[in-house]
Amino acid sequence: MNGAVGRLGTVTEDVVDELTWRGLLALSTDEQALRGALAEGPVTYYCGFDPTAPSLHFGNLLQLLTVRRLQDAGHRPLVLVGGSTGLIGDPKPEAERALNTKETVAEWVERIRVQVSRYVAFEGDNAARVVNNLDWTAPLSAIDFLRDVGKHFRVNRMMAKEAVSARLESQEGISYTEFSYQLLQGLDFLELYRRYGCILQTGGSDQWGNLTSGVDLIHRVEGVSVHALATPLLTKADGTKYGKTESGAIWLDPDMTSPYAFYQHWLNVEDSQVPVLLRALSFRSRDEIEQIEQETAQRPAARVGQRVLAEELTTMVHGPDETARVVAASRALFGQGALEELDERTLSAALSETSLARVPMGNDGPSYVDLFVAAALVPSRSAARRAIAEGGAYVNNARIDPSTDPDATVREDELLHGRWVVVRRGKRTVGGVEIVR
Repeated sequence: MNGAVGRLGTVTEDVVDELTWRGLLALSTDEQALRGALAEGPVTYYCGFDPTAPSLHFGNLLQLLTVRRLQDAGHRPLVLVGGSTGLIGDPKPEAERALNTKETVAEWVERIRVQVSRYVAFEGDNAARVVNNLDWTAPLSAIDFLRDVGKHFRVNRMMAKEAVSARLESQEGISYTEFSYQLLQGLDFLELYRRYGCILQTGGSDQWGNLTSGVDLIHRVEGVSVHALATPLLTKADGTKYGKTESGAIWLDPDMTSPYAFYQHWLNVEDSQVPVLLRALSFRSRDEIEQIEQETAQRPAARVGQRVLAEELTTMVHGPDETARVVAASRALFGQGALEELDERTLSAALSETSLARVPMGNDGPSYVDLFVAAALVPSRSAARRAIAEGGAYVNNARIDPSTDPDATVREDELLHGRWVVVRRGKRTVGGVEIVR
């Protein structure tokens, strides 16, 4: 994994302290017992990911990085991709999930298996293993499931789970299918305990009810105590979830969220959130992170912490080459690099994050005034003319000479990759125009 440096195979005793310092320990079943088990180690643990979409998202990334931290501390990870639980879906607090076809879920299982494999190591004494819960649920009959698993769950406790209780109080209610989800997740923990000696499950704090269902089931069936550990939900200063934009989730698949958009999301986080995000997501040392926190506080305009965060996360998810391209694009859009050197895919993604417009080429091509109005950099054609006359208008980072006729048309040789124009007013107001033929 890019950015993660660990001591694979060597158990370290301070991993709970490390998780606590990084703000990653929100809940645990018995912290002292967990400390003891991890110190004696190595411990086999698991984290599950359901294929309810064709890609994982930022919330899943936090879990994957926590899995890697435990592996770097010498413990053995099982990464579960839910081929069976993905057919049902964890209950959402607000509404029933749409069920996907078995063929769709099987396709998503494979895609997510490839994604999760990038964040764990498959060599050494504590090599990771990817497992699929369809392997043990598919052969299980409904009668056997009810007799061997269902009898150990109490409906009153199941109804008290946060997501379930929220749905019960809603107008829509909850189906028996989604109500039964926690039985399946409990079975996963039991099965992994039996097959691999797994004694710890990790996940987000919003999954706490599902995590403890497995702990309870193993205690009832096997008579042993196992552990659950939950990380907090990362939220912005206004309390909304991180990894969400106006257009939806921040996906890890580059075709669903471009590397440029991913990079820009972290580059633009609030100063107050930099310490929280660096500690939770970065693999830099405490000393390095504390130094970055100080620099960010002392020189907020430089956005030191945001740049570190954006570059490290983009490298983790998309690799160093893609990161170099998006950094170059980010600089070039604001006149600090050569736009001509950007590949078309990166340029297109970068312009999609601006006020991008599509303008027909027509017989003579659009005028400079047309470009600035179309990209919404000015409120009117007269304002576009004033910006050009005052020397504050740029096309592809080249300042338009104030003496230039603002109604002159863009030249063919000014089009980037034969169809793109970057327009800028002043230093920071940037837009893009795609010339359509």
